[in-house]
Amino acid sequence: AHMDNLRGALLMILAMFGFAVEDAFIKTVTQTVPLGQVLIYMGAAGGFIFAIIANRKGYCVWSRAFFHPMILFRNAGEVVGTSAYVLSLTLIPLSLVSALLQANPIFVALGAILVFGERVGWRRWLAIGAGLAGVLIILRPWSAGFEPEAIVAIIAALGLSVRDLGSRHQPRSVHPLQTSTWGFLLLVPIGAVMLWISGGAVRINATEGAMIGAAVALAMMGYHALTLAMQAGEVGFVTPFRYIRLVFGIAMGWALFAEQPDGWMLTGAAIVVGAGLYTLIRERRLMARAPFQSQVSQVMTPPTDT
Repeated sequence: AHMDNLRGALLMILAMFGFAVEDAFIKTVTQTVPLGQVLIYMGAAGGFIFAIIANRKGYCVWSRAFFHPMILFRNAGEVVGTSAYVLSLTLIPLSLVSALLQANPIFVALGAILVFGERVGWRRWLAIGAGLAGVLIILRPWSAGFEPEAIVAIIAALGLSVRDLGSRHQPRSVHPLQTSTWGFLLLVPIGAVMLWISGGAVRINATEGAMIGAAVALAMMGYHALTLAMQAGEVGFVTPFRYIRLVFGIAMGWALFAEQPDGWMLTGAAIVVGAGLYTLIRERRLMARAPFQSQVSQVMTPPTDT
């Protein structure tokens, strides 16, 4: 089990590194190519490849399950989350996007209480409160340095937490390959609307094409590594390594875009990460005592292959 945990942790770190590099590619390419156009290319390519893999493994992508209320809920969250997230990369520093995205587990915990009536004790309420305070410290709406565009990254974290909550409660029969295909393909109409608003496509050169291709490849590899990580080790051991994404995000922002996160942002990010880790560990502990609620044990993970 020790080796499995190590392998799971390494796979998780690899996935997070892949996502951080993907972010850097998207941030660079959207400086010259309209965001909507990038979303169309990424959605079509990723969706097409995932559809092929799903079909080869015997999962039908054109399934009625797509219209299941929980799947619609999940996909709506994914579409809002992903498009807001990519939009935020074009508006604010990469390190800031990475920091605000770490609020996802806090929003998931809050959503489980508000939407699904989950009952939690004072400790987890405290952790959620601390996490939200950390988000405020990162944002600092009261200061001159406040960037209103950062709200887009908050919308991204909220959208992705809706996706994670939906995944928790989706029908058992739906396979991650199906939901991944839908998640990618839905970016195409969203991208088309964005492109229409922003006023038309541009011709892309070889470098831009290569960057978009690399972003798709990294997104898919990251997703695959994430799924493998969850299967390899104990979820409770592997999941906290998700937070390494923040380190990679800050490093990429500093190295590639000359970003200099200030003490406020780093403090807020540390609080958000601490609160998120506490929430995760607490949920695991309670899960260990109540083995029957196995659905909750899927926190923030695609359901694994069985």
